[in-house]
Amino acid sequence: MEESEELDLPKSRSANERLHAMIPGGAHTYAKGDDQYPEHLAPVISHGRGAHVWDIDGNRYIEYGSGLRSVSLGHAHPRVNEAVRREIDRGSNFVRPSIVEVQAAERFLATVPTADMVKFAKNGSDVTTAAVRLARAVTGRRRVAICADHPFFSTDDWFIGTTPMPAGIPAATTDLTVSFPYGDLAATEALLTRYADDVACLILEPAAHSEPPPGYLQGLRDLADRHGCVLIFDEMITGLRWSEAGAQGLYGVVPDLSTFGKALGNGFAVSALAGRRELMEHGGLRHRGERVFLLSTTHGAETHCLAAAMAVQSTYVDEGISARLHTLGERLAAGVREAASSMGVGEHVLVRGRASNLVFATLDEHGQPSQQYRTLFLRQLLMGGVLAPSFVVSSALGDGDIERTVDVVAEACAVYRKAVDAGDPTPWMAGRPVKPVFRRLV
Repeated sequence: MEESEELDLPKSRSANERLHAMIPGGAHTYAKGDDQYPEHLAPVISHGRGAHVWDIDGNRYIEYGSGLRSVSLGHAHPRVNEAVRREIDRGSNFVRPSIVEVQAAERFLATVPTADMVKFAKNGSDVTTAAVRLARAVTGRRRVAICADHPFFSTDDWFIGTTPMPAGIPAATTDLTVSFPYGDLAATEALLTRYADDVACLILEPAAHSEPPPGYLQGLRDLADRHGCVLIFDEMITGLRWSEAGAQGLYGVVPDLSTFGKALGNGFAVSALAGRRELMEHGGLRHRGERVFLLSTTHGAETHCLAAAMAVQSTYVDEGISARLHTLGERLAAGVREAASSMGVGEHVLVRGRASNLVFATLDEHGQPSQQYRTLFLRQLLMGGVLAPSFVVSSALGDGDIERTVDVVAEACAVYRKAVDAGDPTPWMAGRPVKPVFRRLV
């Protein structure tokens, strides 16, 4: 699509108005809101297959970051869908556990052998909050230490109170959450010493946009043991994408508890809390201490979602999906970097992160992160048929998809160069800038 061409989305604009009239924020996840997209260019999706989605205006896009990183095998994956259909025909929820719960637990623990027990739920916040509750219960301590460099852990008060959107959360709750910087063992030890015998857990993503420094994760393991707190790995993103067994399987450091979701269900609602038996059993019936209300959800063990999780894990292992995601990501990253460099914006359009979990940064003429330039870049991608709030790949992408994406990125970078030369991206934004998810005011 040439620079002069416009993408017109009349049906999507109308649907967005209807969404906002009935749903606060116009979406069920803030990161999917139309404020995250250029003005009037927030497509409403009709359907998807593989690495492509179609909006209700009939436009097709190559999609990245599918389902906020959850649809890592591509939309409507036949092996997953077949497993789901089979279980739906057998009933989805009963008054007693289904045999599928046994099978799903066995499959999960075979895939993540560093854990002894697992409990399933529907979303990531369920299980991260359960992990925190369990840590507080077994240690008898109040404070939660979160990694300050990781953007999201839960919708619950213990985390949201620390964000720029703490409205409705008592300060007394927020005061019990403290933070430590990623990669800095000395600062973390100082925190644990400062709050001696009062920190219940350290919770972090074991890896994010950069590899953990050598010895860092093992150093955290040692600190947690020395100070008597619980080490929790949030593997919502790293689970399956880093390796079938997550970051703990790749880096060889075993946390006390870990949480999984996103890729686990390929879009179906399933998450998992896993960990050491002596901790997890506090939420069970085979111990002599005070009971912990760990997780108890009506829909946590819906059979079709557990069937999806089993099919996903089997597909990852049988087809080497983790390795394929890395290969695709490496090819995409190399192409985007070459395109940006060739258009003279290699220092402004940056690709970061592990190959299976790529994000991009948009810097202004002074080298500073810019929402205005992000708006310009997203707009050009959309006009070229690429829907990419990130460059997180799915295994359904083909060589042609990558090549087309790189071509569109090159076209976008040509426009980006004009804006940098002008020192002002406004003429190419065609509306207000996209906004950060976490902000105090609308």
